[in-house]
Amino acid sequence: MDTDLAARLADVDARIADAARAAGRDAAEITRIVVTKFHPATLVQDLFDLGVRDVGENRQQELSAKAAVFAENRALRWHFIGQAQANKARAIRAAASVVHSIDRPRIADAFETAGEADAATLDVLLQVNLTTDPGRGGVAPDELESLAAHTAACRTLRVRGVMAVAPLDEAPAAAFERLRGYADRVRTVVPDANWISAGMTADFAEAIAVGATHLRIGSAITGPRPPRD
Repeated sequence: MDTDLAARLADVDARIADAARAAGRDAAEITRIVVTKFHPATLVQDLFDLGVRDVGENRQQELSAKAAVFAENRALRWHFIGQAQANKARAIRAAASVVHSIDRPRIADAFETAGEADAATLDVLLQVNLTTDPGRGGVAPDELESLAAHTAACRTLRVRGVMAVAPLDEAPAAAFERLRGYADRVRTVVPDANWISAGMTADFAEAIAVGATHLRIGSAITGPRPPRD
């Protein structure tokens, strides 16, 4: 096993613990998702051997391929964190335990339709657009409650909270503070939707400070992404 991988994981976990302590929070309440984009399945095995149980992917093909390798491993939880397309909902649902990117009713409906009659409930988060660019992924804030109600009405989906990516042209602390307010608004519709998926390699401390429950961390743990074929 790559000893550098173990060191990077330990370093990030120590930084998460420090940020949680500074925010008066318990680090045990925070789920660290390791994003393994473009890395081979062997890295996922190495991470699992180091105690990682939550892994994230943002491309359906890569999620499906890696999840298939670990089909017998029921301890791994796969998080789909990329923009979801309706025509790939069935494949994503077959592989993922959590989908972080429900941003319009059509996508919620696609994942609902993809569930079989006896399908286990799928945990989902509502992705919020923290920018003024309508082309960015995520629901517009003024449509958030409507999306929450629509998604909560889907029989096989469970709304767990919100997800967002901090804008590049704004201090992440301010953006995540807005996200916390949006999370409060979702809870007026779905009272137990208390997850906040926010924070990546460069800004997870700021996300922890405003209550993030799920962090999506890639290169700080995995190292540089290998070149794509």
